[in-house]
Amino acid sequence: MTTSPIDPARASGPIDDSGLLRGALGLALLAMAGFGFVYPMLGVGLGQLLFADGANGSLLEREGRVLGSSLVAQPFAAEGYVQPRPSAADYDAMAVSGSNEARSNPALRARIDAARAAVARRERVSPDAVPGDLVTQSGGGIDPHISPAAAAIQIDRVAAARGLDAAIVRAEVEAHVEPRQFGVLGQPRVNVLRLNLALDALQAGRGDAMPGR
Repeated sequence: MTTSPIDPARASGPIDDSGLLRGALGLALLAMAGFGFVYPMLGVGLGQLLFADGANGSLLEREGRVLGSSLVAQPFAAEGYVQPRPSAADYDAMAVSGSNEARSNPALRARIDAARAAVARRERVSPDAVPGDLVTQSGGGIDPHISPAAAAIQIDRVAAARGLDAAIVRAEVEAHVEPRQFGVLGQPRVNVLRLNLALDALQAGRGDAMPGR
């Protein structure tokens, strides 16, 4: 079987690459449409369908007004509120950060000692009784949780400021202790914002009013 030789004139002529160009443009448009629109919209849709609360920021509302997120700590000024951990970012969710100070740093030691003394005065307890998470800053600076011990040490102050029996406040704290995730991850913890809102609701049911947060 013989084959005809390639015509030298045709082999040396211009190459028609219009098909390659069309393929490249088609792939680019497909990628932009698929990964720039369809995929993000699919992710948003599934998030809203399956995890609406988390996808929207785990916001806590009362009477249609957003009071905060259960994922972000915030400071409370009034005596009748449980206080969160200190924040190196001043509780700014747009500037999350830790102190980035080593344990050997004298400034860190001085700050912790000062914070421990301040918490001890505020809660009227011995400095040795102050839990570590009330004087140390979390890595992100906006940790919304404190330990059950850190919440328990604030019960007497909160109860006195609200005019409630300490046993009532203690029961509310215990009701808001979250167990380890899946039974193994992390430690038992208390979400400060959820607890304070529950205390507000409890007091509102008695017809009392708290001063500004």
